[in-house]
Amino acid sequence: MSVDIDWGAFLSVFLAALAGAGIVVTFYALGLRLLVRGGRAPVVGPVEFTDAITIVSDKEIRRAEKAAAKAAKRSPLTGGQRMLARVGAYTCFAVCGAAVIGGVLVIVIAH
Repeated sequence: MSVDIDWGAFLSVFLAALAGAGIVVTFYALGLRLLVRGGRAPVVGPVEFTDAITIVSDKEIRRAEKAAAKAAKRSPLTGGQRMLARVGAYTCFAVCGAAVIGGVLVIVIAH
């Protein structure tokens, strides 16, 4: 019994996976950056879990909420520029979703 590896197919799958990962990561990072510039910083407040090792104090919660409010206010862009940045961010997220769905469809349809 002999195992033959099609190195050309292996290389093409490797390059396609590398390109797909690069596209998803690049557009997601760009989308997050545009979302922050658009004034919608994805700041998540601290949450206290019962099984957590670290307990969040009331002072830390107030500090995090204050930082989130400050980050949301801090945008030197005009209203139109913020809207354009948000549209760009959502477009980048759509490109990420399309790349993932396209990859899944290629896997499902090709095999």
